Amino acid sequence: MTTSTHTTTNPEVIQLWTTDRGGVPAAVEETQKKGDPGILRIHFPEEGSEDTLTEISWDNFFQKFEEAKLAFVYDIRTESGELSRFSKLISR
Repeated sequence: MTTSTHTTTNPEVIQLWTTDRGGVPAAVEETQKKGDPGILRIHFPEEGSEDTLTEISWDNFFQKFEEAKLAFVYDIRTESGELSRFSKLISR
């Protein structure tokens, strides 16, 4: 089985993909400023993280996502057929 990467800006697709894999919207804590969540991430709490992340609401996530003109790149399945957790946020 081969993997294929997809790109979207659709909030419903991003939220469904994330929640199906146990993820939550998050921001890098040290980049947060008053009224600005900072650098966005998708966080999988059971995996831990090198960054200090703060879970944020989907509303805050998507507001910053639009302001920063981001797109979501993701895989649906791994080569072995498991649900993939590969994703990244890129500029549009």
